[in-house]
Amino acid sequence: MNLVVEHHLFWDFGETVAGVTDFDPNAEWFEAYLKPGVTFERRAGDHATFYGGLSGVGSMTIGTDAFDAGDTGRVTLEEGYLGWRYAEGETTFDLSVGPRVFKAGTGMLIEAGGSSGFSRGALKLGPRKAWGFAALGAISHGAFKGTAFYLDPNESPDNDSGNRLAGVDLRYDSNPNALIGLTAGKVIESGSPYPKAPPGGVGVPSIIPGARDGLEFINLYGRAPLAGLPNAFMAADLAFERNDRINMRAWAGRAQVGYTFAEHRWKPTFTIGYQTFSGDDPDTDRLERFDPLYYEGNPSAWSTGTKSSMIFINSNVNAWQVAASITPTPVDTFTVRIHRIDADQLRSPIQFGQATRVEGDDVDNPITGVTRHHLSDDLYFEYFRVVSPNLFLTTGFSVSNPQAGMKSIVADPPIWTGAYINLIANY
Repeated sequence: MNLVVEHHLFWDFGETVAGVTDFDPNAEWFEAYLKPGVTFERRAGDHATFYGGLSGVGSMTIGTDAFDAGDTGRVTLEEGYLGWRYAEGETTFDLSVGPRVFKAGTGMLIEAGGSSGFSRGALKLGPRKAWGFAALGAISHGAFKGTAFYLDPNESPDNDSGNRLAGVDLRYDSNPNALIGLTAGKVIESGSPYPKAPPGGVGVPSIIPGARDGLEFINLYGRAPLAGLPNAFMAADLAFERNDRINMRAWAGRAQVGYTFAEHRWKPTFTIGYQTFSGDDPDTDRLERFDPLYYEGNPSAWSTGTKSSMIFINSNVNAWQVAASITPTPVDTFTVRIHRIDADQLRSPIQFGQATRVEGDDVDNPITGVTRHHLSDDLYFEYFRVVSPNLFLTTGFSVSNPQAGMKSIVADPPIWTGAYINLIANY
């Protein structure tokens, strides 16, 4: 269950930029979901195991949410897969087919297989994680694991672009705190459009229909402890995309370092990172806009900002991120996150993707760009409590302060604030 309050949603751009005078930038709503499920395993001899899982999601929203949807909900299938596993010594073969959760690498490109919100309700909770269909084949040997995948995302029926993708994920976990891996694949079918910056950044962007179709991608990732500092880590991701059909080349990356004072009673943890996602250069004929595909967009994963991540997807943005947390008791954790968000390319679209809906033959226009790089500063406070082994409480407050880039669109946008209280029960 989740109760949400938002004030000056999207810095009031609904009226000042989109011209939607009946959109209320101050919203309060309640959302909830129930996800029952069952899994099974059955041994077949000494080495083989048959297994499977079945679950569903019933979700709803009462009131009107941030995207002007509400008083709605749906019951949908979440997971429904069957699998076969064969183990011989250090080698394991694993095959499965059917809707299920799957993550490649760090979730930079492939993790969020299901969509929520709009007609399905539960916008913020986002309970749907499983792919609408997944065919997975994996082989593990010692610390190595390779997985081939074919994925069909569980897209909302009011925004289904017919996406299908396939590829491989290869990783080597040398120990629980160190890994290196590679994800590579191709979008083999899609109707998703891309925006392209106008020449010189003057005018409105052009829309390339079905541009995602044929996209090829590769993501290198790794994590390792820092030498001489057993409680410190460094992590990095680097991704490249190309699509010769539309003359596209794009890239993205992230670097992080962190440290945990494990000997301190409160175990303070600090992390600093920088992530960048290329935007389309308006002075070239090539398309350089990075497509983030199906990234996991929560603040502890791949979101760019907290409030701002509801506007900016991981395309044409750069962000510094600092996080700190303390655990004063075994059941209480306090976390603060700070984000500074910039545009990668000026006069180039800075919002277009999972939050932009295609309706019929028309495409909602993205914000076409800014003339200053600094977009916003986000501050987020979170308190998490383990109420019982089955009950978890989270509450948070966040602020997004628009900066010079957004003020180049609207002279004096207000500060956007929001708060929530969330209760989750697992049994």
